[in-house]
Amino acid sequence: MKSFLSKTAREIAPYTAGEQPSDKKYVKLNTNENPYPPSPKALEAYKNLDFSSLKLYPPLEMKALRAAIAAAEGVSPENVFCGNGSDEILALCFPAFFDEGGEGAAFADVTYSFYPVFADFFKIPKKVIPLEEDFTLDLGKLTKVPAQGAIVANPNAPTGIGIPLSEIEAFVRANGERVVILDEAYMPFFDQSAAPLTKKYKNLVVVKTFSKGYSLAGMRCGYAVADASLISGLERCRDCFNSYPVDSVCQAVCAAAIADGAYYKEKNALVISERERLSEALEALGFVVLPSAANFVFARHPRFSGRKVYEELRARGVLVRHFQKERISEFCRITVGSKEENDALLSALEGFIK
Repeated sequence: MKSFLSKTAREIAPYTAGEQPSDKKYVKLNTNENPYPPSPKALEAYKNLDFSSLKLYPPLEMKALRAAIAAAEGVSPENVFCGNGSDEILALCFPAFFDEGGEGAAFADVTYSFYPVFADFFKIPKKVIPLEEDFTLDLGKLTKVPAQGAIVANPNAPTGIGIPLSEIEAFVRANGERVVILDEAYMPFFDQSAAPLTKKYKNLVVVKTFSKGYSLAGMRCGYAVADASLISGLERCRDCFNSYPVDSVCQAVCAAAIADGAYYKEKNALVISERERLSEALEALGFVVLPSAANFVFARHPRFSGRKVYEELRARGVLVRHFQKERISEFCRITVGSKEENDALLSALEGFIK
């Protein structure tokens, strides 16, 4: 039978998201959601929304949302681009800043697994740089590879390792003739954002999300901060797909959320505290835990395979993420939950490790 699918649809290997099972209730520590609720001010914005306005398209220029983001980041609204989650923005970066058949996009071998998917979808050559043995990224090697630009997740996913801002600035400066895209999805738990550097370096794009640090994964909103010329490129590519990617409800809620920085600083400090407690507890159980600057930890046990740890925990009602990939198959990525969720995880681990 004739296939009506394109060659791309037939052959591309899509991104695999973390499982969302419905067979029973789990302690869900597999997709890096924030364990704490959104800001009360975000909820208030939702309750006060004029729902009769939903018959109209959302504000095209997203002025209120971009102004709120700009105020939080210390930039001008013209330096802000909003999209349907940071994933959409990262996807748009490929046609906006890389040419099909050009020198390509450079990124690490162990990093956010959407990057190679986007490269393949938009037919951008991939320049993959292996992480070091300790899973750190040698930015010097990334600088030396011929490419049209580079993409760096900081902190990295799934390792959780962060790169100090001083090293990031040196990297951006050394790559002044090509674009540098920094994926800062987990920056609320590291607090060394490069967004202020966009006022100094015209080749820098910083991409962020409301999903992690703002507890709004269900709203699907992300943003980029960059020089106005780069923002214009993202806008041109966006408008080839969808001029209204962020709905009215999302715009109102996210604008209120990002204006309530004190609330999120308090809640994310609790995540950081639990991250340290969880790391120490895992090490006491014999795990090797990579140093994390995110809201998750990346750990392996010398006596149990990563798959075994995942399966044993799942059978006990706790979900973590396991990747069947070279170099990291012995690890599990574990979201930092609330104290109660982390205690449930540790209790489940003790059930088969000790």
